[in-house]
Amino acid sequence: MNAVYVVVLGVLAAAGALTLVRLLRGPDALDRIVALDVFIVLIVAAAAVYTAFYRDGSNIPLLAAVALIGFVGSITAARLIERREWHR
Repeated sequence: MNAVYVVVLGVLAAAGALTLVRLLRGPDALDRIVALDVFIVLIVAAAAVYTAFYRDGSNIPLLAAVALIGFVGSITAARLIERREWHR
């Protein structure tokens, strides 16, 4: 079972690296916002794997809060950019 956790964390690390590339090279602000949202989801997924590995459910409310904050933040930033482009 430990091999599964290692493989999952490796895949999450590779996805995180690709997401950071998109975050740094994104040609548009919306691309960067989506990359940040994906990065937050990857962090939550990695924390969930950690929680499953140690069988400690005390972090589950924290995972939900971080996911909610990431979602609300990305929606807020997208609406801000939409309004900014509407005024042009």
